[in-house]
Amino acid sequence: MRVLRRVIFPIAWLLIFGLIAIALVKMAFIDGIKNDTDSLEPQARIEAPTIAPARATVTNTVELPGTVQNDPAVPLRATAAGKVVHFFVEKGAQLAAGDKIFQVRSEVIADAPASPLLSKNPAATSGEDTSGTSSLQQPAPVYTYTNVVAPAAGTLETFTVLMNQEVSVGDAAGAIAPGTFTITGSLTTAQQFRLLGKPATASGTITNGPAPFDCKDVQLSNVPAAANDTGAGTGVGAAAPGPMGAGPAAATGTGQVSCAVPAGTAVFAGLGATITLTAGEAANVLTLPLTAVKGTVQNGVVWVSGGAGSTTPEERKVVLGLNDGEKVEIASGLAEGELVLEFVPGVDAVVQPGQMGGFSPMGG
Repeated sequence: MRVLRRVIFPIAWLLIFGLIAIALVKMAFIDGIKNDTDSLEPQARIEAPTIAPARATVTNTVELPGTVQNDPAVPLRATAAGKVVHFFVEKGAQLAAGDKIFQVRSEVIADAPASPLLSKNPAATSGEDTSGTSSLQQPAPVYTYTNVVAPAAGTLETFTVLMNQEVSVGDAAGAIAPGTFTITGSLTTAQQFRLLGKPATASGTITNGPAPFDCKDVQLSNVPAAANDTGAGTGVGAAAPGPMGAGPAAATGTGQVSCAVPAGTAVFAGLGATITLTAGEAANVLTLPLTAVKGTVQNGVVWVSGGAGSTTPEERKVVLGLNDGEKVEIASGLAEGELVLEFVPGVDAVVQPGQMGGFSPMGG
């Protein structure tokens, strides 16, 4: 019994602990390394999403906020040199184009006579010496009268000339406020590219005002609307406050668009408005989302998928047509049914509402 306790049991426990130690070493240094090696092998592949061009109708419509402004006053200038001798109207008068406003009298300078005329002298017939008695006959002054007329219809807002004032051609004499209005808004760079062709039509909508109306005489320029803001009032460069709630972003941009409010429409300066411009429509044409095309105007680049097993897409140039801010017309360079990458490589995808951001399909 003593041998069993002192020899057999210790040897048995020693063997048991040895086996446990060997099993732990195997699990830690042999099976663990094998499992780690196996886990390094890729189990799945991430492929860039592709899309095929689809036929759709593209309507190039640009909608932007604007403000209602008074049209600038038309300057009134003297059209003759001379003295102001008559007023036909007073300041504040309502005028039509061509109405008489004031009159200028101009003296006509007569040509000098070819030879002096002798004055009638009774002594000349009596044989007396008439030396030194000859004189020039002074003609009576001749005047012309010029009526200065209104260059445009409107209200005689300012009238600065005075009676008997001497004026010269081109002198400022006042200003005529036309009493018409214009809607003016700012264009971003992207909107300017979409409006390279002058819009065929435009409509205006006044915030909390009359129903939408046709906006005539559409004008595009590269001068931002904010650059023309020189203070309140009428006249050249006068700008009205921006629409309520539009914020500073409404006045930013690289260009300006304006259109005339039709006569008889109830508006006043400072009202917020919306301008809707339509610059073309293309029906039943091949289109791609703008996310799939590098470039938005005239020329672009797409990446054509090489199909299964191909890892390098083909870069291809295409000719672009109209775009509506979401999709663009593919005029040529791509056939119907060809697959292209849905997102331009190296450009983050636009995160749609409800999606999680922070992942680029191409790792860019």
